[in-house]
Amino acid sequence: MRTSQLPGFYKVTVAERRTLMSEATGVDPSEIASALDAGGLSAETADKFVENVLGTYGLPYGVTLNVRVNGQDHVVPMVVEEPSVVAAASNAAKMVRAGGGFSAEVDAPLMISQVQLTHVKDAARAHEAILGAKEEILAKANRAVPGLVARGGGARDLEVRTLGEPSDEMIVAHIIVDCRDAMGANLINTIAEGVADRLADLAGGRVGLRILSNLCDKRCVRVRCRVPAQMLATEQMDGQAVIDGIVNASRFAELDPYRAATHNKGIMNGIDAVVIATGNDWRAVEAGAHAFAARSGRYAPLSIWRRDSDFLTGFLELPLALGTVGGTLRVHPSARLSLKMMGVTEASDLAAVAAAVGLASNLAAVRALATDGIQRGHMALHARSVALAAGALGRDVERVAAMIVEARDITIEAARRALQVLSEESREVRTDAREVPAAEA
Repeated sequence: MRTSQLPGFYKVTVAERRTLMSEATGVDPSEIASALDAGGLSAETADKFVENVLGTYGLPYGVTLNVRVNGQDHVVPMVVEEPSVVAAASNAAKMVRAGGGFSAEVDAPLMISQVQLTHVKDAARAHEAILGAKEEILAKANRAVPGLVARGGGARDLEVRTLGEPSDEMIVAHIIVDCRDAMGANLINTIAEGVADRLADLAGGRVGLRILSNLCDKRCVRVRCRVPAQMLATEQMDGQAVIDGIVNASRFAELDPYRAATHNKGIMNGIDAVVIATGNDWRAVEAGAHAFAARSGRYAPLSIWRRDSDFLTGFLELPLALGTVGGTLRVHPSARLSLKMMGVTEASDLAAVAAAVGLASNLAAVRALATDGIQRGHMALHARSVALAAGALGRDVERVAAMIVEARDITIEAARRALQVLSEESREVRTDAREVPAAEA
């Protein structure tokens, strides 16, 4: 039985975690090791991904636990460099689980292929001509991507929009394409180039840009959750007070775009980390999310939080174009491993899980802000990175981290001083050991 509940997971070694993960997901331990050791990607393979390669750049690969979406458990891989993101998402997912887990609905995987047409003298006539040839254009689009059509996807609709003033002489045609389980960028661009000349003829204009839109607002995900008040309580605040604080934080983001930007960053902490772990395009996801947040003409939060009696309810909506086939997924072993551990094969399921982790990350952030403040937990975890930067190794990393957290001075200078103290203590112990008489020893 697949499970995402692994109590004490953070307390054991990396090797032990891999064993536990194998037992929880059914993935062979050797497959986990081969996909993750040394970053899972050789310099030779990386050289075929991008240009001018010198090597690869490693980032931590962790897993969010306790995630339950639409009644199914998921261990969710995350690739992220920021301390506390994985732990916070796991903790928030546990709170949500107590209220039944996340519920998600995902739109059909429809993407927009844009063809810009310029020097269009009569926009109204161009609209009529293009829409009158709709079936011809859709058929031409499908001939450009026979593989997608064979998998059940393909061009589904055609739209025409006039841009700017009449003097701009510019319109744009949107071919709406069902991408199935692919993110779809290459397919969409192929279609745009395949139909552009015919569209220009119909419009009596010239071909401009031919490219997908990353504002994929026909491919949205909506996630909801319900958290019992008692799960939100801290040592200093009861659950009811925490709900009030989170609702206040939500209203702040709804009223102030400066706060909304940081609110949404907390959401993307979770989503981006899942997107990277699965070999998808996080830049495209970010662009679409922030454009969607500003769709009203004013930048707004992607999630909202409200009270429902003794429960906190959360709702998140954003466009999310992810794929489980094609591109990086074909050749990157870590990306393939991520999908296997997560237990998803369809793009819609991946989008639902990624969005759920985004809402969990957001809950963790606003709860921290409404209670102890964001720095307390975050800096405690950040202290380990500072200890490493100061030169600590092995068990000294945790010892130095604990010392600088207790001193409330989480800096490299403080970590170096702590490391010096440990070094002196170690020398004293060795000296004392040498001075003990043989009979007493």
